[in-house]
Amino acid sequence: MGVKCGIIGLPNVGKSTIFNILTNLSVPSLNFPFCTINPNIGFSPIFDKRLLELKKIICPKKVTKTFIKIVDIAGLVPGAHKGEGLGNKFLDNIRGVDSLIHVVRVFQDENIIHIQKKIDPINDIKIINTELIFSDIEICEKSLLLNKRNKYLDKNILLQERELLKKCLLHLEKFSFLKDVKFSEIELSFLKSFKFLTLKPTLFLINSDSKINDKLLLERVKNFLKNDCIKIIFPTSYSTSDLIKRNQDTNISEIISSIYHNLNLKTFFTVGVKEVRAWPFLKNSSAVEVAKIIHSDFSKGFIRAKVISYLDFIKYKSESNAKKFGKIRLEGKDYIVKDGDIIHFLFNV
Repeated sequence: MGVKCGIIGLPNVGKSTIFNILTNLSVPSLNFPFCTINPNIGFSPIFDKRLLELKKIICPKKVTKTFIKIVDIAGLVPGAHKGEGLGNKFLDNIRGVDSLIHVVRVFQDENIIHIQKKIDPINDIKIINTELIFSDIEICEKSLLLNKRNKYLDKNILLQERELLKKCLLHLEKFSFLKDVKFSEIELSFLKSFKFLTLKPTLFLINSDSKINDKLLLERVKNFLKNDCIKIIFPTSYSTSDLIKRNQDTNISEIISSIYHNLNLKTFFTVGVKEVRAWPFLKNSSAVEVAKIIHSDFSKGFIRAKVISYLDFIKYKSESNAKKFGKIRLEGKDYIVKDGDIIHFLFNV
């Protein structure tokens, strides 16, 4: 799967419980810090009604939904960037995902340990943010040092890299997330290789219950996060059994779809009599980047992409009819894939 979403937060905030709900798995979610050491991995299906419409036209043998790979990452603690609580290992796990779900504990329960000994969700958010920022500062500083020592790359390229890294470092030292900085598309493309944690799209998910105090805390957290590009917030209960009961009234597929779209994910399709399939990709990905999601050979030997928009395919009912009316395009590797594109990749390896 090409797109991975990591669940982060302090220990004992409900990350593994929420992971279980999103993936329909049953990983341990016990009441002690670092219940999760190695990342748990699962998949969340995305309901897309466009698949049903394509199925009516193609009548394939198989229909495959889009899935998001969900990674349950062990809890961070203060000083993680210095190695506290196996922090460097956990931070490396975060670097390997495309986007983040930051779980924040609002519920109060004396039987559930909180590593800070008190419920203060805003402070908890600041702790995690601080660790992500310090980790990125370290990456910046190390990269600048390597840049100065590099004798093999073109001097102009090294200079551009150095200036961009200095720009990043300046914002990080002001405790600003890099995702809040206005970078050009060229700069963003270049920064991908550094896997900065504060550049990743982040969705805050608040773990709450029905107590009055929790509702007041919830409002405080919402106000604190107001200007932080928060896309969705929904309350849950810490108990898995309670979550299952509550989910009778909650459309989990709708929640997962909201996560999918709010983390800048889009969908393209491949169609044929054997299979109609939806594929996830990050918004603004090029055709060659999207091709790699299907198979690395598609990317390595990329020739061109044959593209039909979903609406045109539905209108003309087949590829041959779409071609007759000039609705099939041949696109190169730099083509920016659009949501709903139906693509056939031509490649040679």
